[in-house]
Amino acid sequence: MERWPWPSGGAWLLVAARALLQLLRADLRLGRPLLAALALLAALDWLCQRLLPPPAALAVLAAAGWIALSRLARPPRLPVATRAVLITGCDSGFGKETAKKLDAMGFTVLATVLEMNGPGALELRACCSPRLKLLQMDLTKPADISRALEFTKAHTTSTGLWGLVNNAGHNDVVADVELSPVATFRNCMEVNFFGALELTKGLLPLLRRSRGRIVTLGSPAGDMPYPCLAAYGTSKAAMALLMDAFSCELLPWGVKVSVIQPGCFKTESVSNVSHWEQRKQLLLANLPGELRQAYGEDYIEHLHREFLHSLRLALPDLSPVVDAITDALLAARPRRRYYPGRGLGLMYFIHYYLPEGLRRRFLQSFFINPCLPRALRPGQPGTTPAPDTAQDNPSPNPDPSLVGAR
Repeated sequence: MERWPWPSGGAWLLVAARALLQLLRADLRLGRPLLAALALLAALDWLCQRLLPPPAALAVLAAAGWIALSRLARPPRLPVATRAVLITGCDSGFGKETAKKLDAMGFTVLATVLEMNGPGALELRACCSPRLKLLQMDLTKPADISRALEFTKAHTTSTGLWGLVNNAGHNDVVADVELSPVATFRNCMEVNFFGALELTKGLLPLLRRSRGRIVTLGSPAGDMPYPCLAAYGTSKAAMALLMDAFSCELLPWGVKVSVIQPGCFKTESVSNVSHWEQRKQLLLANLPGELRQAYGEDYIEHLHREFLHSLRLALPDLSPVVDAITDALLAARPRRRYYPGRGLGLMYFIHYYLPEGLRRRFLQSFFINPCLPRALRPGQPGTTPAPDTAQDNPSPNPDPSLVGAR
């Protein structure tokens, strides 16, 4: 079969020049994604030469190149100018690092902290410009929220409020739902949901006026059932759904809403081993006798060890999350969801597309792989392990040091 003649060298030079011009206009980051895209385009070019006539091949290559460039190019950013942003939870972690970066970019930053004389507040005072203003706020106290609303209005009279970053979060238990006191669920909801809801509603008049941004720190634990994080995960799931409702309702006002779903990062609160040890001891001290008998103290000790082991995989560099927050505030078309962190794409693929049993085992291997409760172990009178439980825990050894210990 006669093949169509491929474009001459001069035509290829013209196509290459146009592609180079497009590359120069696009703000691309040289890295593995760009190199992978170029390799795929080269492979597609090779296939097109052999399978398609020149007009169709050029159309396919042009479409593929445009899609690749639009995906890889940094979205256009709005100027910082005199924009003001309120960030909650700036004592440590993502909030503190975001406050430092936005201040360095020229934002007027209003940063809330739990302790005005804490290490985080002192660091912000020392390294940031006079534009940054600190305010003490506890999201569980309506009086603090009211004071923060008045504070924000007073400090944005000339600039307006461009953005709200709901960063403050709370979790103080890592245990099965049955072992977790109901009060822990209420505490998580008070900070992660109700407090953020009250603050966001109070600031909506300012954000509607500026057609600004709402950025909220969520968690993959709100999208999938992480073992032993039910109290935290349910509050984050509620917050993500609330932000989706805000996104639809505020669209006519020009307010854009984004949720950041970060992976595991080594923030001060996450990596504070002594804090988690205290929480474990408090959980054991208040555990009802029947649950202590059914699960065993060694079961909780095993969960604690598994949790601490998972924290070793936490990423120390918080910049991917800070960059995502910055993009959500300044991108002309911000995403509704950001997923900074390693391995999140694989996790969400497994969660949405693989069978339930595989999803559960993946989360257990990635985060916490529980051992059998004491009452379900072989040799315990009056209880026989359920078949599906036995399959999910193939080595039900009563010694926690031999069961999933790493």
